[in-house]
Amino acid sequence: MNRMKIFAVLLSLLFGLGLPALALALTLDEAKAQGLVGERADGFVAAVAASPAPDVQGLVEATNDGRRKVYAELAERNGITPQAVATLSAEKLRGAAAPGEYLQNAAGQWQRK
Repeated sequence: MNRMKIFAVLLSLLFGLGLPALALALTLDEAKAQGLVGERADGFVAAVAASPAPDVQGLVEATNDGRRKVYAELAERNGITPQAVATLSAEKLRGAAAPGEYLQNAAGQWQRK
């Protein structure tokens, strides 16, 4: 994939992720800040605790459903796979994580940034 296409995908991704998540953005940010939710390496979020509270699990599911839709739309528009979009997104989202937020490593362990 050429650099211009990657740039277009990332730009679309940043705008796309922001729009469907407007209602959840503050709640997701709060959950991340409290260490309840973290970014996985695959472009999705997960609860940090093994048995999360129902509201945390609901937030995770809603966030991931929204991301799946955005990834699929961006993939179709750019002629790439949703997995490729998710991978690019994961890099950006993990890079933008605030200090102290949880990131899941390749072995599935949570680490604070």
